[in-house]
Order: sequence, then C-alpha cells, then structure tokens
Amino acid sequence: MTNQERTQIMKTYKIASIPADGIGPEVIAAGLQALESLARRDGGFQFDVTEFDWSSERYKKTGALMPEDGAQQLKDFDAIFFGAVGAPDVPDHVTLWGLRLPICQGFDQYANVRPTKILPGIKSPLEGVGPGDLDWVIIRENSEGEYSGVGGRAHKGLPLEVATEVSIFTRVGVERIMRYAFTMAQSRPRKLLTVVTKSNAQRHGMVMWDEIAAEVSKDFPDVTWDKMLVDAMTVRMVKNPKSLDTIVATNLHADILSDLAGALAGSLGVAPTGNIDPERRYPSMFEPIHGSAFDITGKGIANPVATFWTASQMLDHLGEADAADRLMRAVEKVCADGILTPDVGGTANTQQVTDAVCDAIRGENI
Repeated sequence: MTNQERTQIMKTYKIASIPADGIGPEVIAAGLQALESLARRDGGFQFDVTEFDWSSERYKKTGALMPEDGAQQLKDFDAIFFGAVGAPDVPDHVTLWGLRLPICQGFDQYANVRPTKILPGIKSPLEGVGPGDLDWVIIRENSEGEYSGVGGRAHKGLPLEVATEVSIFTRVGVERIMRYAFTMAQSRPRKLLTVVTKSNAQRHGMVMWDEIAAEVSKDFPDVTWDKMLVDAMTVRMVKNPKSLDTIVATNLHADILSDLAGALAGSLGVAPTGNIDPERRYPSMFEPIHGSAFDITGKGIANPVATFWTASQMLDHLGEADAADRLMRAVEKVCADGILTPDVGGTANTQQVTDAVCDAIRGENI
C-alpha cells in the first residue's frame, strides 16, 4: 500500500485548538506535539487542527473573547482542545463568561470529568500516601447549579444595593449527571460512588439532589454508594483518601473539591478535565485544570502533564483507547524517571518533559 493510499483510508479527527491565555499556548503546543507523535506511532489516524485566537488579548482589542458565531464555528469539529482563560487586567467573570462557559453551556457539555491519581515519581503532600492510594474520578455537574448564570444587581452603588445569584437545579439536570456518575462508578473496579451534598443547609435544590441520587441508585444495584456533606468531604479527602473512588458533586462543590484533589495528587499541573456531551450531539471540550498561571507565563516551566492527560481523555472519547493508554504509559514512565517540572519538585522545563514523553511514545514496543 502506498503512502497516498494509506492516507486516504486513515481516520482524520478535526480538532479545534483554543490556546487562549497565560500558559495555555505553551501547554497546548506541548499537547499537540504529543498527539502528533501518537498519530505517527499508531499510523491509523491523524489530526486536522485549526487554531482559534480567542483570548483575553482579543477581548482587549475587540471587546469580545470570541465572535458572536463562535459556537457555530466550532460545532462541526470532533473535539475542542482548550488551554486556559484569564488575565490579570481583565475581570475573571468577564473571561469565564466570555469564552469557556458559553462553549460548555452552548454545547450542553453537562458532565465535567476530572480524574485524579498520584503518578509515579510525584510526591503527594499527604504523608504515607503514594501511587495507588489516591485514584479518583470526580464528576462535576457542568450545566446548571450554582453557575447557572441566573441573578442580577439592582440599585448599584447605593446603600440598598442588592445582588442575587440563584442556583438552579432541574430534575433533568440532576438525574442525567447522577446516571452518568453511577455508570462511571459501575465501570471502575471498586464500583463505589460518593454523592456530595449540602442538603442540611440548602433544603430545596440539594434535598432534591439527594432524593434523585437515591432514585437513580436503584438502577445500579451493583454500585455501592454513600453521601457526604461537602465540608465533611474535604476532611475525608485529606484523612482517608483510600475510602474514595468515584465522586459526583454540583458545579460549585466539584469545582472546589477537584482543585483540592489536584493539590493532594501533587500539583494542579497534573490535573486534567473533560467537558463531555455524553450524547455526542456536539463536540466535547478538553482542558487542563490549572488555569492561565500568569506568574510563570513565558518562563518555559509550565507542567504539560495535565495537558497530556487531558489529551488522553480526548483520545479515549474519540474512540482511540489504545493511543490514550499509550500516552498515559509514556507520561507515567517520564514521571517515574524523574523528568519533572519545578511545581512537582523537578528541574526540567516544559519542552524537556514534552520531548521525553514523545520519545517514550516513539520507543514503546507495545
């Protein structure tokens, strides 16, 4: 078979790349290098990457982080590879609601999936806890709850000024994330789910959250599940990490808990995210958790591991499970070999870690 014939039958995945702000361009570039190495190593697929310059810089020049038809431009892609959004001289709510949330909500990416584990060679701040002792998947409801966007301000600047932020919980929204979480727990060896709540204080939306969890659990008799108040959950994550496996929580609660999880695993620099439309009506979006990290932007030391892990999630979502596993084996090998960025105690820079991962991909014989 000629190279031309091989190219004609090769699967091509259309990827929208949005590097955006801070270290986003640095880690997305690293992620794309790893993806290209995987494609060459596999030989059965390739990537067609289109980069979009949507960012805080665009906002400062045009008044918008993304164009009005941004979602329309993205809808025919197979996946979105997202860096980070946020800038010191642009209010955070402007950047979040101007780029990331319109994509997540516009494409109904209602399941935010955040796996967390301690990688070989990376030290957890928890004493006596190492690889295998902390291995979680946090499922975050990603479409409503505390980040529904409902509310407003009146009488601004006056003594009687009022601001409201309304949490929205719908039966459809809660039930579908519970089913996703129970299914995820069912697919993992321990078949264990913890439902995070705050129904002692939030007696309407969160009581409904608890009730729907109990209803959905009846369809998953092989899944063991328990319920934790969010404040008690933070204690459990620190003091008894081995007792947890799959976790489901609201938009706000999981946002906070997953940052804690990343820190407990060694660094936010190794924490990935997938914003998933489980029904596959729209492209899903994959991004590292760590944010724009302007304190290290341009220094060449941003940790690309979170982006590699995020790329692995994207590959798995696209149906390339073998390539996804190969990428994670390469990452774990490089971390175990001590090729680490400063945030996890190493001295390597971003490109050195990236080169090592790409070398591991090329050299693997599996």
